[in-house]
Amino acid sequence: MSTFIHGGNIAANGIRQHYLRYGGTRHADKPALILIPGITSPAITWGFVAEHLGQHADTYVLDARGRGLSSTGPDLNYSVDTCADDISAFAAALGIDSYHLVGHSMGARFIARASVRHPEGVKSLVLIDPPVSGPGRREYPSKLPWYVDSIRQSQRGMSTDDMRAFCPTWTDEQLQLRAEWLHTCFEPAIVRAFNDFHEVDFHQDLPNLPAPALLIVATRGGVIQAEDEAEIQQLQPGIRIARVQDAGHMIPWDNLPGFFAALGDFLGMPLA
Repeated sequence: MSTFIHGGNIAANGIRQHYLRYGGTRHADKPALILIPGITSPAITWGFVAEHLGQHADTYVLDARGRGLSSTGPDLNYSVDTCADDISAFAAALGIDSYHLVGHSMGARFIARASVRHPEGVKSLVLIDPPVSGPGRREYPSKLPWYVDSIRQSQRGMSTDDMRAFCPTWTDEQLQLRAEWLHTCFEPAIVRAFNDFHEVDFHQDLPNLPAPALLIVATRGGVIQAEDEAEIQQLQPGIRIARVQDAGHMIPWDNLPGFFAALGDFLGMPLA
């Protein structure tokens, strides 16, 4: 049985924020879970993960501004601070006063900043393969044209086979969903986020995380290497690190059981 409750829109931090909700009020006695996807992943693309999370928590998956059905366009600010403030404003607008934050890639950078800027209510953080590039550091392994070229092609219309050229290991269902929704990713928002991977220091927030944190690493992703894990552990000694075998950066797409095994009982619920 599906755990999907509904999709919705809420006015928060000066924009329309679109979300998908799973699980619902049957989990009212536990903290909610707010999930922020990566740079070109509208909320709907994480539905297959949220379906399972909804069995254990009242789960909200957000469209970051400039993606999916949330506000978009050239007049918006797409900085890390603004996108981080969107998250806490979303929770406040819905009256969510206790919640776990889960973020993938760009989303992991956003939730780390959100928790530092607005720590109230944050019970834990799950940082899924966050880009550790930044000023004076090695570049993020993916290149900007991979994102821009696929977005521009999706705006003209894109088939499953067309998308396979960009994501060759994905299933037909995953490719079809991405082909359907990628055109909602506003190119300037994606360019800003990608540039911020290199211009904004993710590591500055790590010593100040206000709640227990779990770092999930893709062993085939090339994003986080052994020396990065060591530095992160030095900056935040209490952080837990879990590695997912046989998975690239899009961990749940490559190894969904391994992803839930990495989460384990960190959120206070048995997810594996």
